[in-house]
Amino acid sequence: MRIQPKSLNRYPWWLRPFFWNQKRKYGQVLVPGLLWGRVPKLFAAVALLYGVLDRRRSPIDSVLRCLVTVRVSQINHCRFCIDINSWLLARRTGSEEKVRAVADWRESDSFDEREKAVLEYTEAMTYPDFGVNDRMVERLRTWFDEDAVVELTGLITFQNLSSKFNAALDVPPQGFCEVFSGSEEDGDESVAETEKA
Repeated sequence: MRIQPKSLNRYPWWLRPFFWNQKRKYGQVLVPGLLWGRVPKLFAAVALLYGVLDRRRSPIDSVLRCLVTVRVSQINHCRFCIDINSWLLARRTGSEEKVRAVADWRESDSFDEREKAVLEYTEAMTYPDFGVNDRMVERLRTWFDEDAVVELTGLITFQNLSSKFNAALDVPPQGFCEVFSGSEEDGDESVAETEKA
C-alpha cells in the first residue's frame, strides 16, 4: 500500500461508529474506509453517497448493483474491490457462477438481457475509449425509467471513483472472496486471473 491507515484511536470519535459497523458487517474494518477517513469530511461525503446508492429500496436491485461493481473493479484493476464486490455478488446470488463469468459476460449464458444491457453500459462508461451511445440508453429504458437510469449512471460513476482510489493507493484484497486468488505480491496477475475465471 502506498499510504498507511492510522490507528483507530487517531480518527475522530464520530467516524468510529462507521468502522464498528464495518467490523460487524464484514468481520473487519475495511482498509479503504480507513484511508478515506484520513480526511474525515471526505469520508462522510463518500459514505453518504454510497449509502444512497446501496439502499434496499434502490430501483437497481442488489444483484445488478454487484454485477456493476465487480465489472468496474475488474476494468480498473482494483484488487480490493474485486475481492469484496465478488464476495457480495456470490452472497447475493447464492453461487459463484456469475462471479466467475462477469469478465466474459458477452459469451456467458449466466446473464439475462437486462444484465447484459447494464454490463454493456457499465463498460461504455468505464473504458476511456468506449463511450455511451443513444442505443445503449434506449436499451436500458426497456427495464428502467429515467430516474433509475440516472441512479445506475451514478452507481457506475461511484464505483469508478472508489476503484480508482483504491487502485491508485494499491489497497490489497482483504480475503473476502475465495474466487479471488490474488495476494499483495502478484497484483496484476491476480486481476488477470480473476478476469479469466
